[in-house]
Amino acid sequence: MSSIGVGLRKEHYPYLRKGEPVRISWFEAITENYMDTQGRPLEMLEFIRRNFPVALHGVSLSILGGSFPDKQYLERWKELIQRIDPFLVSDHLCWTEQSGNYLHDLLPFPFTKEFLKFAIERTEQVQEILGRRILLENVSTYLSFPQNEMTEWEFISELSKKSGCGILLDINNIYVNSINHGFSAIEYLRSIPWENVGQIHLAGHTDTGEFLFDTHSKPVSKEVWELFSSFSDKIQAIPVLLEWDEDIPSFPEMEEEALKAKSIIGSLIT
Repeated sequence: MSSIGVGLRKEHYPYLRKGEPVRISWFEAITENYMDTQGRPLEMLEFIRRNFPVALHGVSLSILGGSFPDKQYLERWKELIQRIDPFLVSDHLCWTEQSGNYLHDLLPFPFTKEFLKFAIERTEQVQEILGRRILLENVSTYLSFPQNEMTEWEFISELSKKSGCGILLDINNIYVNSINHGFSAIEYLRSIPWENVGQIHLAGHTDTGEFLFDTHSKPVSKEVWELFSSFSDKIQAIPVLLEWDEDIPSFPEMEEEALKAKSIIGSLIT
C-alpha cells in the first residue's frame, strides 16, 4: 500500500521537535532550503531523517535553462544527497532562469522533438553527475505553444523511457493544465507509463474565474481527489505526497488531509 508523506515546513518545526504523534510515513524537503546552510534548517532535516525516510525535491535545477549546468549547484546538491541519503530525489521539468538570472517560477517550453532530445541529454547528464536516478515533475502552465508536436504526456513518457529518469506525477498540475488548456486529464493519466512513476503529488489550487492557479494554499479539490481515486489501483504501491506551501495549516490538519489518500487506496484493497 502507498506510503503517505507531507512536505517538511518550518511552521511545523516546533510541533515535530516536541515529539508529537505523527501518522504519515515520510517527509519531503525542498532541496534548496537545506543546501546552503549549516544552521537550524539542516539540523532539523537531520533530526527528521533520524526518524523518517526523506525525499529531496528541488525547485531550481532549471534542467532546460540557458545556464545549465550550474556545476556549483550540482555539487552542493550531491553533497546534501550524500549527507541525508534520501529515498527519492526530484526536480521539475521546466526552466527557471535565463542568463544566470533566476526568475522564481517554473516555466513552460514547447513539446517538440528538438526539445525532447535536449531534455533527454540534460537528464542523462544530471543522473551521471549525481550517480543516481532522478524523478522529474510535470508542472502547471498558463500558456501553450503553437510549435507543439506532441502532447505533454507523450513528451514526459518519451523522456522517461529514453533517459531512464522517473516521473513525479503531480495530479493537481494535470487537472489544472487540463482546464487551462482544454485536454482530458483522464487521457493523460491513461497514457502515462505507470511503471516509470516513482512518486505522486497532490495539492490544492485556486480558481481565479478565468483560469486555475496552482497555489498550494488550499485542500485538494474534489476533482483532483476523483482523479486520484480513478487511478488508485495504479497508485497503491507509489509514494504519495501532499504539498501545502501557502496559508499552511497546523501539522495535524495537514496530516489529516494527506491521509485521505490512504483511505482511498485502503478502500480499494479491503
